[in-house]
Amino acid sequence: MSRICQITGKRMMVGNKVSHSNVKTKRRFYPNLQTKKFYIPEEDKWITLRVTADGIRHINKKGISACLKEAREKGFLSV
Repeated sequence: MSRICQITGKRMMVGNKVSHSNVKTKRRFYPNLQTKKFYIPEEDKWITLRVTADGIRHINKKGISACLKEAREKGFLSV
């Protein structure tokens, strides 16, 4: 399973680790992913999503139905 948020589409970034002697080596910055279950009252069912902390805040602000609709339109969520 890839490390991509199913609501916001955030994914891994690549950057440099810089040591005290200023030597640069490649490293990865992973999103803060959480596996969380959400209840959809319109469909009367639970779904499990891998979302970032930012994605959870989006869901709290807009509602699960609106966020799922946006994610499907943008292609972050299949089905």
